[in-house]
Amino acid sequence: MINRFFKLEENNTTVKTELLAGITTFMTMAYILAVNPGILSATGMDKNALFTATAVSSIIATLVMALVARLPFALAPGMGLNAFFAFTVVLGMGYSWQFALTAVFLEGIIFLILTAFNIRELIVNAIPLSMKHAVSAGIGLFIAFIGFQNAGVIVNNDAVLVGLGDMGSPSVLVALFGILLTGVLLALKVKGALLIGIFAATVAGIPFGVTHLPEGHLVDVPPSVSPIFWRMDFSQVFSLDMLIVLFTFLFVDMFDTVGTLVGVSSKANMLDEEGRVPRVKQALFADAIGTTFGAVMGTSTVTTYVESASGVAEGGRTGLTSLTVAGLFLVALFFAPLFTMIPGAATAPALVLVGLFMLSPITKVDLEDFTESIPAFLTIIMMPLAYSIAEGIVFGMLSYVLLKLLTGKFKDISVVMYVLAALFILKFFI
Repeated sequence: MINRFFKLEENNTTVKTELLAGITTFMTMAYILAVNPGILSATGMDKNALFTATAVSSIIATLVMALVARLPFALAPGMGLNAFFAFTVVLGMGYSWQFALTAVFLEGIIFLILTAFNIRELIVNAIPLSMKHAVSAGIGLFIAFIGFQNAGVIVNNDAVLVGLGDMGSPSVLVALFGILLTGVLLALKVKGALLIGIFAATVAGIPFGVTHLPEGHLVDVPPSVSPIFWRMDFSQVFSLDMLIVLFTFLFVDMFDTVGTLVGVSSKANMLDEEGRVPRVKQALFADAIGTTFGAVMGTSTVTTYVESASGVAEGGRTGLTSLTVAGLFLVALFFAPLFTMIPGAATAPALVLVGLFMLSPITKVDLEDFTESIPAFLTIIMMPLAYSIAEGIVFGMLSYVLLKLLTGKFKDISVVMYVLAALFILKFFI
């Protein structure tokens, strides 16, 4: 039954491979269970309630991805979007967290409508194939950068923006050990190399004080979400600030999700002959439903996670991978201390090496055609530099349209691309 529903044989995969891929994806993104409540609680929201809201919204969205889209992608409240929610909208602009939740809720409703009318699918399909391959490579550099940051290998440096961290620090040593061990396992073609690397680095971090063993009960009842459940403030729905906040949420989530779906699908060779993501409409519904449901539960925008690439790298090709992730989020609700003890230094090796895996589609870009290669390069380089998948896509697509226009290659530009380029230019002035 599982084989037929998820079409495992057709996708050249097995139950074991999909389960392993799901575990790997979950392990690389489990940090969100600790990080999201930490960020959003800065607004005054109840931290314990946020833990439950984060887990439950992730479960619901990922279940939709697993059972409806049947794709190996996991969803959770998005990093960056939660920071915008807390530090810009609430602490910066001075609005209540209820106001911010209302913006997220409206965003989810708008995404449901756009998805129902195939507008988001139209955008995904309009992205040129060379750009889709570039997005994969750009995401690779981006998540490798995140991995190095999580471990302290790369740190903030006021003089040159970023710099090398303390190479003798316990966190860095644990991460480098994990990268070396995982690299050896990959070279020896050991199944589950990424997952083994995460576990080994977690254990290695215990004597260094990098991994903090949980105190008290390992199993507990999930905290109630009542302090943040359905706490909307619709009194300023038609204000200019609400419009600006809503537009920002819409824009970043739209292209983060599109970028992840396209990039990871490209790496997994899941794109069809025309470069389209299979069942993309259903996948976009998962993110729209997750965002709407998440706002009701009391958390920020839910989006498709770039860490899904780690599961794909382990061979995940179907919804059984994401179903596994959803199941583990459910388990985590009751074993929170066990899952939140995994340090960033332990997941860093998986993110760094998945970054390497994600680079391979760049070989499919025609580097001799500069109207293709320059946009591809800008897409790739701007993702880590701007710390945003969405901004990388903006630079790539704008340069694609302009270069094609200025060199007379009008037939290469679709109507949708013209519209998107105009919206991107407009975004810079808002």
